[in-house]
Amino acid sequence: MLPEAKLDTLLARHASLEAELLGQVNSETYVRITRELSDLTPVVDAVKAYRAVATEIADLDALITDPKIESDMRAMAEAERPHLEERRDELAQNIRVALIPKDAMDERNVVLEIRAGTGGDEASLFAGDLFRMYERFASLQGWKVELISASEGTMGGYKEIIAEVRGRGAFAKLKFESGVHRVQRVPDTETQGRIHTSAATVAVLPEAEEVDVVIKNDDLRIETMRAQGAGGQHVNKTESAIRITHIPTGTVVMMQDSRSQHKNRASAMNILRSRIYDAERQRIDATRSADRKGQVGSGDRSERIRTYNFPQGRVTDHRINLTLYKLPQVIAGEALGELVDALTTEHQAAQLAEQGGVT
Repeated sequence: MLPEAKLDTLLARHASLEAELLGQVNSETYVRITRELSDLTPVVDAVKAYRAVATEIADLDALITDPKIESDMRAMAEAERPHLEERRDELAQNIRVALIPKDAMDERNVVLEIRAGTGGDEASLFAGDLFRMYERFASLQGWKVELISASEGTMGGYKEIIAEVRGRGAFAKLKFESGVHRVQRVPDTETQGRIHTSAATVAVLPEAEEVDVVIKNDDLRIETMRAQGAGGQHVNKTESAIRITHIPTGTVVMMQDSRSQHKNRASAMNILRSRIYDAERQRIDATRSADRKGQVGSGDRSERIRTYNFPQGRVTDHRINLTLYKLPQVIAGEALGELVDALTTEHQAAQLAEQGGVT
């Protein structure tokens, strides 16, 4: 059964927001109201449709049990009822999913970190493939990707790359991508056609704001230095590189991509804040899910979550035992959404099962 009182509250809230929008509101209030309305409208539409179907079923029941109604009319009503019941149950499930408490971070931007793991140059090339996959996927969602820092591999790709993904709902869609991604393919440098296995680690962090994490200046050790690597004469002349250590947690962020020390410091603090906040989220989640180890979205960075097998053209997500034989489309970012949607659905099912449905 659906919580009818809660549905009434949702409908009343939606009507209240629509009425408020008709009045005089400033731009900030307008943005807040329209955003809340866009979240509420789909579930409100589903509630209205659900109740309309429930009314139709009640009308049919009345017709079926009315002795004055002719038998052929009753037969038509009885034949139509299962279809309406199916539609009612479908709408009810949609509403239950919509009523699952939202992750407060779902609408946040993302700090995306990809690091080459085992496999040497091939791992760096794979890290580059993963970054381009996410970059293309982000573009299809209408999000913006801004490179924060990159350490290139000797044969191409990246030893490490960090970027910011800006867009509404970025964390909601990307949060299940954290973990170890494994690739099986024949490298270009392999002369005997042997398949090599390499790996890269992906970390998806919700971008933390200053109000989310309190970082005291006394807890920071900030060091400046000359940038290392390519960069011409500038490298040896300017101490623009910066390394920030958060002493209580031992978290270290090094940033040298910008020629401006101020920009490097701002980027480093943004990443530091997100890493500290994410570590605390993981600690809390680990405590909550200690008794359900296999749950989707545990966020364990050391967990092997997905294998990309090029010879067989398949991608397998090990958490939900889903295999897609469309590797080129996934690695191009075009079919990644199918994996994202499947993981989200599985996570929602787990939440519903944990709650015993919404009552």
